[in-house]
Order: sequence, then structure tokens, then C-alpha cells
Amino acid sequence: MIVPLAMTIYFSTLHYSLLDPGTESFVGLENFRYFLTDPAFLTSLQNTLVLVGSVLAITILLGTPLALLLDQPVIGRSLGPVDGDRAVLRDADRQRAGLENLLMHPVSGLFAWIATSLGLTPIDWFNDAPMLAVILIVAWQWLPFATLILLTALQSQDEEQKEAAEMDGAGALSKFIYLTLPHLARPVTVVILIETIFLLTVFAEIFVTTGGGPGLQTTNIAFLIYSQALIQFDVGNASAGGLVAVVIANIVAFFLVRMIGRNLEA
Repeated sequence: MIVPLAMTIYFSTLHYSLLDPGTESFVGLENFRYFLTDPAFLTSLQNTLVLVGSVLAITILLGTPLALLLDQPVIGRSLGPVDGDRAVLRDADRQRAGLENLLMHPVSGLFAWIATSLGLTPIDWFNDAPMLAVILIVAWQWLPFATLILLTALQSQDEEQKEAAEMDGAGALSKFIYLTLPHLARPVTVVILIETIFLLTVFAEIFVTTGGGPGLQTTNIAFLIYSQALIQFDVGNASAGGLVAVVIANIVAFFLVRMIGRNLEA
């Protein structure tokens, strides 16, 4: 890790283009100035925040009711729902491919068939709503993870508290608001921390679906760095962008860790 980081820092101080080999020169912090003032950076930063925030909201808001549903006493629960969730997590890549091809295809996808059946025009997701399509794909991948963490937390909830609340005449909604939600506060912060770290570096889903487009509509910071390095072949600028991304990720992680620390102390 030290050697790649040192090489990245070194390259970030050079004018280093693979299209013009042998003309490397020291430029100091010029690559950082160029990267940070590039309009594409602000757009990619905004797209990154939208992607991270949307996926977190979807996985937590849908993961909570799914975890509550799986926590209910049903026949076959002893067979191990956690094992089933692990299988879902293990097959995340195949799920993304299935979501893209079986659901979102503008001609043969399920959504297109439903729209046609209702007399509506099918949506070409990756052209008409590219960011929404990427958000749904990434959320589909991370929803089982959030559900698994929240389900584990629900199964550790104190049964005596729930029984006492029932004896006091508390309804299902009251138990959820005053018992379940406070109990889920810590696991939710853990989900936010882990998902955020990985969501800041989402790349494959964008690369294989929209290619960062149309235009810059789905270009996040990770894809912008890739385009600088392997499309424009500007190693110096891409290295500076990589260091900027590392700084942003560490700042976000710092505040998330502090937030988790407060919850653990509460």
C-alpha cells in the first residue's frame, strides 16, 4: 500500500501524459488545481453524493421492513434465514446483471413489458433516467446486506421489554417507535458507515451500464479518475484526483466513526 501511495503522490506532481511519453516535467500542485477547478469534478462530486445518499436511504428504508418481516415467527424460520441472506449477498454480481437485463431492458425487460401492457411507452432506463437506473442497481446489491444487519439486531432485542410493553397495552406502532427504532440506531449507523465507504468507490456498475453518461450524468469521482487515467491518459491529473478522493473518503469516514462512537457511548 505504501509503494502505490508514494508513486501516486509522485505522479501527481508531474505533467505525465501517456500520449506524449518522454516529456514528463515537475508541475508541483498544478494537477490538483486543474482537477479541483474542472467543472467535471463538481458534477462528479454531486453525482457521488446523490448516489451515496439515495442508496443509503433505499437500503435502510426498505431493509427495515424486510428485516421486521423476516423476524416474524413463520414456518421454516429455523431452516436459517441468515444463510439465505448470505446466499443473496454472495450472488450480488449475478443479481445486478439480472436487474439490468431482465428488468430494465427497454425492449425485452419486465418493466418494458408492464409498460407496454398498460399502453405506456417503455422507459429506456440508461438513456432517459441513467442515474436512477444506477441507483436502483446499486441499491439492489446492498439491500440484502442492510437487511441482514438489521435482522441480526432485531433478533437480539430484549423480549422482556416487548412483553412488558404488550402488558401495558402498547400497540404494534408504539412498540416500533419506542422500542424497535431506538434499538436499531446502532446497527443503522454501522450500515451507513460500511455502505458509505464502498459506495464512494462505485465503478463497475457505472462502467458496464452507462459509461458515465449520457454526458456526465452518471460520472462519479471514481469514474472521473478512471476517465482521466485510461481514456484521456493523463496520469498526473488522475493521480491528483485519486489523492483528492482519498482525502474526501477519510473525511467522511472520520465523521461517520465519530457518529458511531457517540451511539456506542449513549
